[in-house]
Amino acid sequence: GDFRQATYRAVRQGLMQAQSVLLEPYYRFCLEIPAEYIGRAMTDLDQRGAKVLAPELLENGAVLKGEAPVSTMQDYQREVTAYSKGEGRLSCVVSGYGPCHNTQEVVAAKAYDPDSDLKNPSSSVFCSHGSGFYVEWDKVPEYMHVESVLKDRGQGENPYGIEPEEWENYTRQAYTREKAMEQGLVEDTRSGESWLGVEEIDTIIRQTSHANRKDSFTPHKGISGRARERRRQGKQAQVLEYGKTSAKPSVKREKYLLVDGYNVIFAWEELNELAKTNIDGARGRLMDILCDYQGMKKCHLIVVFDAYRVKGHPTEIFDYHNIHVVYTKEAETADQFIEKFAHENGKKYDVTVATSDGLEQIIIRGQGCALLSARDFEKEVEHLKKRVKEEYLEQQKDKGETIFDSLSEEKKKELGL
Repeated sequence: GDFRQATYRAVRQGLMQAQSVLLEPYYRFCLEIPAEYIGRAMTDLDQRGAKVLAPELLENGAVLKGEAPVSTMQDYQREVTAYSKGEGRLSCVVSGYGPCHNTQEVVAAKAYDPDSDLKNPSSSVFCSHGSGFYVEWDKVPEYMHVESVLKDRGQGENPYGIEPEEWENYTRQAYTREKAMEQGLVEDTRSGESWLGVEEIDTIIRQTSHANRKDSFTPHKGISGRARERRRQGKQAQVLEYGKTSAKPSVKREKYLLVDGYNVIFAWEELNELAKTNIDGARGRLMDILCDYQGMKKCHLIVVFDAYRVKGHPTEIFDYHNIHVVYTKEAETADQFIEKFAHENGKKYDVTVATSDGLEQIIIRGQGCALLSARDFEKEVEHLKKRVKEEYLEQQKDKGETIFDSLSEEKKKELGL
């Protein structure tokens, strides 16, 4: 809980220091228009905040292509049909998100005050002498134990150290992840994955676990006093018989494997290619693979898919053959569901999580759970399938049986055996 709250407040702290860019959905459009209406179309698109490429001239008209805010293009097809007398054709597809064309109007209408938002506070909480106290966001650098990554890059309007004249161009070019990856502004994680080593995660946890502890920290006097009293009384040690031990027998815990569904789909090449054509097909294929894997490993297997964008969607849990499938509720991501499960069950069961989300790995590791990257999980699945196949063939060989022994007499005659 402390780590989760610290994460929320750290994100809010970054938002308060940085310049936020309001985004809105954009269409990629194609407008075919007769030659006499090109001027009218260009004017309309400019007024609607569209970015239009150079017209492609045809024999009796032109094709205009570009991008425009969804909010300004809602009724334009009807208008095109009216002024072109039915000869103009407009097609639109959603292309992603871009900077809002009327940011000031939207922000003014929202009238949001971050300092008055009690559900998402902009202040932070620090500990001193065992108790917490609030620190306003602009005073946080005075209390931080770790230097801000924004310190050397500048703060405020340009937190990334980009020249002022390039800042607006930067925000417009990087408004979708796909375009940012194409231009090299961010790392392309579709072919790779963000995987932290176990040692690195443990180091992070050790550093954050004692961040608020003073160097001169000493144990609580009451605890050490009781320990000294027990030693002073000199209780007799138990004498064990030869061959016996005082250690408690280990309890075999049930094994659980939680799979971050979409994270694995987009990390495995086969499923990623299938998802480009049909995401439902990719989900079904993954679930079938996991059913085979569960049959070989005999563990409790839970695959979690995001459904947080579906308005009013409750948490949906059902069995698919021998595995459990979870679709998260509205406003809850698969990461959040897995973190909650790990927090509640990490100490009771032997829990392993298959994911390549870097932040989720840190949280899961902090709950004492084991980790598998999506790529390592894929290798384990393939290795296990190969091993089971080899063991089966070896058993058949020991029995003196071959594949032909399982054929019916009719099939043998057809094959001339």
